[in-house]
Amino acid sequence: MAETLSTSAPKIAGVHHTAFRCRDAEETRKFYEDVLGMKLAAALAFDEDPAGRDRPYMHLFFEMADKTYLAFFDVPHTVNEDLFKTKDGMEDWHYAMEVGSKAELDQFKARLDEAGVANFGTIDHHFCHSLYFFDCNGLALEFTYRDANHDVILAEEAASAHEAMRAWTEKTAAIKEERLGRKV
Repeated sequence: MAETLSTSAPKIAGVHHTAFRCRDAEETRKFYEDVLGMKLAAALAFDEDPAGRDRPYMHLFFEMADKTYLAFFDVPHTVNEDLFKTKDGMEDWHYAMEVGSKAELDQFKARLDEAGVANFGTIDHHFCHSLYFFDCNGLALEFTYRDANHDVILAEEAASAHEAMRAWTEKTAAIKEERLGRKV
């Protein structure tokens, strides 16, 4: 990929939605609406996929307070239980949702406990504090709230971010070359 592109990049306004597969639309609705209290904003049923193939699916959207959405696809003809095994939130990925305060994080912890949803935290990440858990599809989720010094801490981190990246790349290059079979 070219190091310098001639076309300038417009500003990305933000995230509209992030979408994942789900095992079952109703099971997912119950978790996100009944347990997490999110608004079911849309449940769109289609008979064909975007490429025009005969592949019915449902696309669910759950609204957050900032008007962004967490979305799911229920695709019954290709559903496979292996897709829904619990993910490792560090080695695979996780989805972090922001709450306004420690009190709200504690309230969600109590709600998850009441619903029988295993969770762990609160973990202090220095600039934010997090509670981790899994949804009914094996998706690793996080609720987080910003530390009072969040912006100051991240400004300090930004000042050394490129140097930290350079040092990390140097430190891990041999491991990655061995594991990936190519120079990184």
